[in-house]
Amino acid sequence: MLLTARMIGADGRARNPMISGFAGQVRCAQMRSAHAIGPIDSACAAPYSGLHLPSGLTGGEFVNNTDLTNRVVVITGAAGDIGMAMARRFAAAGARLALLDRNGALLQARCDAAFGAKHAVFTAECDVADATQARALIERIAAHHGAIHALVNNAAAVTPRVRVTDLPLADWQRAFDVNVTGAFVMAQAVIPHLRAAGGGVVLNIASQLGHVTAPGQAAYSASKAALHSLTRSIAVDHATDGVRAVSLSPGAVMTSRLTARYGSEDAVNQALAGLHPLGRIGTPQDIAAAALFLISDGAAFVTGTDMLVDGAYTAV
Repeated sequence: MLLTARMIGADGRARNPMISGFAGQVRCAQMRSAHAIGPIDSACAAPYSGLHLPSGLTGGEFVNNTDLTNRVVVITGAAGDIGMAMARRFAAAGARLALLDRNGALLQARCDAAFGAKHAVFTAECDVADATQARALIERIAAHHGAIHALVNNAAAVTPRVRVTDLPLADWQRAFDVNVTGAFVMAQAVIPHLRAAGGGVVLNIASQLGHVTAPGQAAYSASKAALHSLTRSIAVDHATDGVRAVSLSPGAVMTSRLTARYGSEDAVNQALAGLHPLGRIGTPQDIAAAALFLISDGAAFVTGTDMLVDGAYTAV
């Protein structure tokens, strides 16, 4: 089977690299050493002249840039272990943070511990299921920081692990209110600010259980699968605004929520590590590292898709 690639030029027409100047770029790339990282020569760069590229790129560079200096990143569910790990990782990359969580006191305490009592991180209590509150906070953040460049929808509701026939409708509804509608409301509020900033990213933290499921996980799995679909819709609808949308699906991650459910880290490992072919479960730092890549310029051509960070849980 012959696979051909289409590229969109500045004139809006699809171009086939097999029958246009783009073939020259392919040949040039093949001729270069796999270890060479740097600008390609002018002959190789020429076919890029009609492409829409991120600001500052000519098409001839190899991009591996996770610098977030002066970029404003909003994270929901930031008081949790994964949320705080992302906050720390993004801050280390230079980002200016706006952290939101339903538990405002815990969020403040964890920020003080992570960044010092005199930190300049914007923090606020927020239930993303409350659309009025969520939209108002986005406007406050934009006014405070002057711009927004990325949104990480990390807030999540977890429901009782019961069979479908035993799941209360209220728990089903809460899962969708937070995991799907909350992400939709936040994205809807943020996208105009991303557009105004010249483009940006919506990163939705989903789950491997959006691809597969497990007993007693009907509401959680269905809501995370819906979040995957919402991600694709945002990417398609707002690509011309310079907005990327991606989701990240962790496998089991060693968090305080998980250890509370199982009783200890040892119990978590005994129950779950063997389900992951790598022989361990993830850490919040694993997820933060992947998230940093996805919201950075290193992922400038990644949109409308999901990244599984699950230790091959879904591969078997």
